[in-house]
Amino acid sequence: MALGYAEKLSYREDIGKVGMPELFDSREDLECKIEQLAKLIQESRHLVAFTGAGISTSCGIPDFRGPKGVWTLQHEGKPLPKADLPFHQARPGITHMALVELQRRGILKFIISQNIDGLHLKSGIPRSCLSELHGSSFREVCSSCETEYVRDFEVETIGLKHTGRRCSVASCNARLKDTVLDWEDALPPKELVPAEEHCKKADVILCLGTSLQITPACNLPLRTVRGGGKMVIINLQATPKDKKAALVIRGRVDEVIAGAMRRLDYAIPPFVRVDRILISSYFTAKQRNRTARWTIRIGSVHGRKSPLPFVDSVEISFPDRKDLRSAVLKDQPFVLRRTLVRQKDIDALVTLQFGTGCMCTSAEIRHVLEFNVSALDTTIWYAR
Repeated sequence: MALGYAEKLSYREDIGKVGMPELFDSREDLECKIEQLAKLIQESRHLVAFTGAGISTSCGIPDFRGPKGVWTLQHEGKPLPKADLPFHQARPGITHMALVELQRRGILKFIISQNIDGLHLKSGIPRSCLSELHGSSFREVCSSCETEYVRDFEVETIGLKHTGRRCSVASCNARLKDTVLDWEDALPPKELVPAEEHCKKADVILCLGTSLQITPACNLPLRTVRGGGKMVIINLQATPKDKKAALVIRGRVDEVIAGAMRRLDYAIPPFVRVDRILISSYFTAKQRNRTARWTIRIGSVHGRKSPLPFVDSVEISFPDRKDLRSAVLKDQPFVLRRTLVRQKDIDALVTLQFGTGCMCTSAEIRHVLEFNVSALDTTIWYAR
């Protein structure tokens, strides 16, 4: 994802320092600092997290400024790093899920993220507890009524451009636009205002996996410091704000956060992804010969033109009707049309074949073709 995002950004000469060396605390110092971190979290009254690309590298998403970061390699004229997996298949990591547990316990009040990977929202953090300052590659918004749409596929554009889809609110139907900022775009007030308010209230702010170089976002944690709160920085590279921090930890974010959670005796919940698939079917009856022209469609709940990136193919079979041939659909949208004699209802077995990166390879869903209704829409949830 970082690769595609970097390619879509407009050119900018000054992107700050890149390729700085990674620094590691000694094991003894690291353990001592993790103890201090756990105590700060336990004693906090208004804990806020400020996250950057460093919390997503363990999820298979390259960072930007690290020794092998996207911008570092671009600056050196080297080939870009390869992503470990398609962006839409990235799963929240240890740090994401630890923050979920802290939020559920009422300890973590708010997350401010510079990331556009959508992993905080995917992890289970409520939208009301999250500011995505630079937008999300999986979120688009109506340009008129401001209704948000969270997608399970990567939105094609960046820079607040129209995406080609429209708002599904009946009284609106205005064009949707992406939410990912380009260099010249200002931080949206909807994200910035609550972020500022929570930074002012915070007595502890955790800066996780961020170089704290992108302005104006990087200055938000200083509001906590000016208000008498403490800033903790967990990052492998030096940042311009290190001298303002009450605690600087040089270690991998996942390791540090997992260590703090153990000391607090808080279990980090596993991530379980849930997606929705819409199976719709309808028929057109022909009175003369008592036949019906059926259409079965397997698609996304996000709209007729929205892809199902995690589905490779669909097989539709009719176990109770040996006279009906099964069909394998490999091209999206997955649509099957059949002409059938109008008799009793027919059971269709829809078998979904999932792509790489999914926890299971396939799933079977029973769908009934009913002749006593003109249309049938069924929303199916499945976990992977």
